[in-house]
Amino acid sequence: MVSTALNANFVTRFRDLFTTRDFIFHDGRDLKRFSIAGRTQAILAGVAAVTITFSAYGVSQAAFGAIMATGVAGTAATPEARMEKMRAEMSQLEADVAAIKEAAKLHAARVEQRQKIIAGVLDGKGSPADVGEPIANVSHSVDSDMAREVLAPLHKVEARQAKLAQKAQRTAQLRLQLTTQHLRSLGIRPERYVTTGGMGGPYEAAPAGATAEGSSDAQFRSLFQTWQKLDVLEQSVIAIPSLQPVESMRLTSSFGVRSDPFHGSAAMHAGIDIPGPIGTPIYATADGVIGRAGRFGGYGNLITVNHGKGIETRYGHLSKILVESNTRVRRGQLIGLMGSTGRSTGSHLHYEVRVDGKAVNPMPFMQNASIVEQVEERAARVQLTATGGN
Repeated sequence: MVSTALNANFVTRFRDLFTTRDFIFHDGRDLKRFSIAGRTQAILAGVAAVTITFSAYGVSQAAFGAIMATGVAGTAATPEARMEKMRAEMSQLEADVAAIKEAAKLHAARVEQRQKIIAGVLDGKGSPADVGEPIANVSHSVDSDMAREVLAPLHKVEARQAKLAQKAQRTAQLRLQLTTQHLRSLGIRPERYVTTGGMGGPYEAAPAGATAEGSSDAQFRSLFQTWQKLDVLEQSVIAIPSLQPVESMRLTSSFGVRSDPFHGSAAMHAGIDIPGPIGTPIYATADGVIGRAGRFGGYGNLITVNHGKGIETRYGHLSKILVESNTRVRRGQLIGLMGSTGRSTGSHLHYEVRVDGKAVNPMPFMQNASIVEQVEERAARVQLTATGGN
C-alpha cells in the first residue's frame, strides 16, 4: 500500500517535471512561438542521460588505461596498495642516499690518506705505519646520476693527486737508490733490512665482469710500498754506526794488517786506535743495546753495543764504564771514558765495527755520517710534527 502510494507520487512528480512548455523565439524582426510536449521532453532527457553515461564511462576507462600505462597505479588499484608502493619507493630512495653518503665519506678519507702519502714521501711528514694501507676505490658500490654528481668534485681532486703521485714516486725511488748505495758502500746488503715478498700461484680465469685493481689504486699502492721500503732503510741507517766515538779524531793505528806493538810481527788489527788523554769522553756511534759492559781479555774494560741486523761496535781499553748491560743507548750518548786497560801501550780507544761477527773497517762508516745526519733531521721533523712542536 505504501509502495503503491510512493510510485503514484513519483509518477505525478515526473509528469509535472515534463509538462507542455511554450517557447518564444525572437529572430531580430518577428516573434515566433512554439511548444514542446511533455512526452517529447522526457524522451530527449532520456537520450541525453544515456549519452552522458556512456561518455563518462569511456572517459574513465581511458584515464585508467593511461594511468596503468605509465606505471603509476601498477597492478594495485586500491589506495592502500598505492600508498604501500610509495613507501617502498621512498625507502629505496633513502637507501640510495645513504649509500652515496657512505661512498662520499670513503672517497674523502681516501683523498686525505693519499695526501698524507704524498707529503710523507716529498716532505718526510709522518710514517707509513701512521697512514695505514691505502683505501681501495669505492665508486663501484654506487652508480647513478645522483652519485656521479656528488662524487665528481672528489674525482677531480683524485686526478690531481695522481699527477703528484708520479712526482712523489720519482722522488722516493731516488732517495731509495741513494740509501741503498750508501749501505752497499759500507759492505751492508740492503736486503738485510728490506725483503721483497714474492707473488705466484696457479692461473685461474677471473669471473665474468671482474676487473683488476684500478690504475689509480695500483699507482698509490706502489707509491706506498716504496715509501715503506724507504722508511725502513732510512730508520735502519740511523742504527748504523757512523758517528765519531770521540770529538777529536786522529789515528795511531789503522784497520788491517800491522806490526804488533808487543811482538813486532805482522798481525791483524780488527779496529782502529784513537789516542787521547785518560778520561776522554767516549760516545755511542749509533742507537743500540749494550751487550757486554766489563772486563774482557786483551780489550781491558770493554763495551759492546748491538745495533741490530748483525751489526755491533766495540769500545776497548776504557778507564771507566758508564753504562750497564741490556740497557738501550742513543747515538751520541756518553758511554765511557778513555783509558789504557788490557793489552795497551798507552791511553787510547780501540774501536771496532763488526757485521755478522766479522770485523770491517770503521772508517767508511764515519766518512758517510752526513747521510745519517740528513736522515736524523728528517726523523726529528717527523717527531716534531707528531708532538705538535712541544
